[in-house]
Amino acid sequence: MAIHAIKVLLCDDHPMVRVGFRQLLESAPDIVVQDEAETGEEAYQLYRTKRPDLIIMDINMPGMGGLAAARHILEYNPHAKIMLLTMHDSKTFVARAIKMGIKGYLTKRASPDELIKAVRLLDCGRSYIEPSLAQDIVMSNITGDQDPIDVLSPREFEVFTALADGHSVKKISSTLHLSPKTVGVHRTNIMKKFDADNLADITRLAIRHGLITA
Repeated sequence: MAIHAIKVLLCDDHPMVRVGFRQLLESAPDIVVQDEAETGEEAYQLYRTKRPDLIIMDINMPGMGGLAAARHILEYNPHAKIMLLTMHDSKTFVARAIKMGIKGYLTKRASPDELIKAVRLLDCGRSYIEPSLAQDIVMSNITGDQDPIDVLSPREFEVFTALADGHSVKKISSTLHLSPKTVGVHRTNIMKKFDADNLADITRLAIRHGLITA
């Protein structure tokens, strides 16, 4: 381990993916993977107990998922340095991440050198958004192209994506640690905000904005 190595918590639910990213990260002399997690809950607990310098986290994981875990971590420590490393290139996800205080966003198609660069920048207190994704956000701001998903609160967004992905109220309640009544209230509010007649409308909206795949 380098004397001033950047200690990383690597969070992804696929063991082979974690092995690949660990090898890639540790090929740099100043980066070490301190711990690994495969669920959002585990990532949150490891962050609190080990306090790594940086968290690299997928969005889609069992349990609460990457965005919800990031929200909990940032509530615990607003200065936590988090990078999302995901297959999702939806500007909705990117915009949500930036608003939450997440400092880095890369897709898994990024080059190894770009990942190393992003880790070092975040460790120095800077931000790094994959250039093509950052350009999409800038252009949306210039053209005034408002994302309709913006009307959702962070918790409503978590419930929205879970509903769109076919999860039941009971399942969402267990995953997000909410009562079924609270999830039901969020579900009702989401349907009203989008003037949706049924869950199929919610699913189509999520697909259209790249939040889930068909």
